[in-house]
Amino acid sequence: PHHRHIPSLSLLAVRILKRALLWTYISATILRGLVLGVYEKQSDNDGIHLTEAAAAFDRSISGKLSEMLSISGPPLKKGKSRIFYGLHQDFPSAVVVGLGKSGTCVCGKENWNNCKENIRAAVSVGCRQLQDLEVAHVEVDPCGDGQSAAEGAVLGLFEYDELKTKKKVRVTTQPYGSVDSAAWQKGVLYGDGQNLARQLMEAPANHITPTVFANSIEQKLSPFAHKVAVHKRPQSWIESEQMGAFLSVSKGSEEPPIFLELHYKGSLDSAQPPLVLVGKGITFDSGGISLKPSSGMDAMRADMGGAATVCSAIVTAAALKLPINIIGLAPLCENMPSGKANKPGDVVRAKNGKTIQIDNTDAEGRLILADALCYAHSFKPRAIINAATLTGAIDVALGSAAAGVFTNSDWLWERLHKASIVTGDRVWRMPLFQHYTKQITESALADLNNIGKYSRSGGACTAAAFLREFVTADHWAHLDIAGVMTNKDEVPYLRKGMSGRPTRTLVEFAAVRTSRDLRV
Repeated sequence: PHHRHIPSLSLLAVRILKRALLWTYISATILRGLVLGVYEKQSDNDGIHLTEAAAAFDRSISGKLSEMLSISGPPLKKGKSRIFYGLHQDFPSAVVVGLGKSGTCVCGKENWNNCKENIRAAVSVGCRQLQDLEVAHVEVDPCGDGQSAAEGAVLGLFEYDELKTKKKVRVTTQPYGSVDSAAWQKGVLYGDGQNLARQLMEAPANHITPTVFANSIEQKLSPFAHKVAVHKRPQSWIESEQMGAFLSVSKGSEEPPIFLELHYKGSLDSAQPPLVLVGKGITFDSGGISLKPSSGMDAMRADMGGAATVCSAIVTAAALKLPINIIGLAPLCENMPSGKANKPGDVVRAKNGKTIQIDNTDAEGRLILADALCYAHSFKPRAIINAATLTGAIDVALGSAAAGVFTNSDWLWERLHKASIVTGDRVWRMPLFQHYTKQITESALADLNNIGKYSRSGGACTAAAFLREFVTADHWAHLDIAGVMTNKDEVPYLRKGMSGRPTRTLVEFAAVRTSRDLRV
């Protein structure tokens, strides 16, 4: 009787082996997905308008995609998606995404390129849908613009989950069909740059201190060491440079300040004046003695968003091998309350000798930027651009629609504006009237007051006027990015959280500058 069980055991083993092989096959195939684009109909009489890549895919499966789109529901609107299974043996899961109407590109009213924005939004929707299905490899329809498609994929898939036990599946992407590989790779690098800024801004303040921030950027730039010099200036150097405003903010914290200085030498012309980017680097802002409300204070881990975007832009410029010279400056410290911290009414002296009455210790960003801007002039720059999560007032004025730009240069404004139209990460010009300058130069105890006579009126404008007191360059722009620091659901291709804006606009501005354009 015992031997009678042997055949049944063998049969069971065969069945188990078959199931294991089947599961291995399914696992190898189900983890691949495809994102394809479809345009809205121009009129009710039009047929389904697929992209070039989607049409080629449709032909390869004898029109099944068009057939399924016709019978599965109403035509796809912009940003909507529909998923199909089993259409193609290589792609068990295929997501079709709506691109809106074709041919609607630069929009003067919206100040961006509709085509590019639609592609970014649509591709991100498709990639996320496949990520939720734990598809690990996704091929993406370039939708006629490989760079925008790559940006949508890279930006849309990012989520900060480094400190979570359960993480989302890591998805690799590549273009589907014929594509300009250089454009796709450029989009990947643009997206990676903004994601680096998002990662730095999202990380808890006990994980990204001034020292850790500087080390992180140094590590990111290590592959480009032949083109980039990294200087992590310690407190002794800051003192030797007489940066009294910066030091006054940092002294309230146990964390030592760092003045991060990056030199990217991309131009073969050593005489080319550099573009200098300056970023506010408050790695946590409690408000100091003028303590912020506890509600929402955790978001102040991202008060170094200016430094994050500036440094990430330089990392991206190096990866792109841009043929210009860029210098990045990031004063890094915490703004904390302690027995050593600034007190309301204190007077400090900036690097250029001007004295500043500190009536609100929570207006600290302009103090550290004042010294950094003074130092920026020592490089005889073609232009200076600083970025800072500087005022809640800019959020009140513009919300998350655009970063506010205050500039003394029409030349610089026009180029920043054009760059933002391409990236969809918009900027909007704000005034630098003498009206605001008078408010910060009328101080009882010093040359300047750090919040101005009317602290609640035109706060973003008075902050910009304060910074202008430390600028002598002909081409300077201050980007107040407090309003675009976070994303709720305003930018469809970014998940909720820190946005990393406007990294891509800074990169695009640098990318389209030529050696001749940057020459004095």
